[in-house]
Amino acid sequence: MTETRQVGDRIPRVTFKLRRDGAWLERHSDEIFRGRRVVLFALPAAFSPTCSARHLAGFVALSKNIRAMGIDDICCLSVNDAFVMNAWARDQGIDDEVILLPDGNGDFTRQMGMLISRRDQGFGERSRRYAMLVEDGVIRALFAEDHAAGGDPLAVSDAITLLDHLDRQARQAAAE
Repeated sequence: MTETRQVGDRIPRVTFKLRRDGAWLERHSDEIFRGRRVVLFALPAAFSPTCSARHLAGFVALSKNIRAMGIDDICCLSVNDAFVMNAWARDQGIDDEVILLPDGNGDFTRQMGMLISRRDQGFGERSRRYAMLVEDGVIRALFAEDHAAGGDPLAVSDAITLLDHLDRQARQAAAE
């Protein structure tokens, strides 16, 4: 099992397979994160109730506030393929508030140490639910849900928790 990456670690270097306008597009993690401040949140499954109605919806609703804190992009990652992620974006009415990143093979998720088994639900391997602030490819804050108790928790990886962290960080920087 891969050790879970922590604050101060670099994010995995992988290539995401996207589908845009009927064509395949590859986007390397360096292109997304290098020299930028990015919020990435990950969730177990596109279209699931908690993922759609609460996790993704929260980041979409607060996207302007989050970007106002100096964030270049907000990315949502799931161990789903590009077709599923694109269909989910259409279903949820996502424009450019959040970039949906398909991690179909679980490469990023596995290297993050966040791959969990959801076989008992028929999902196979999926991502733990978490959110993180990444600055120039380095994890600066990480909010991971405790899946050990079971269920589908959304207590610390939500948009409000991330926005509160960014606000505290900005107030601390202003006071220094």
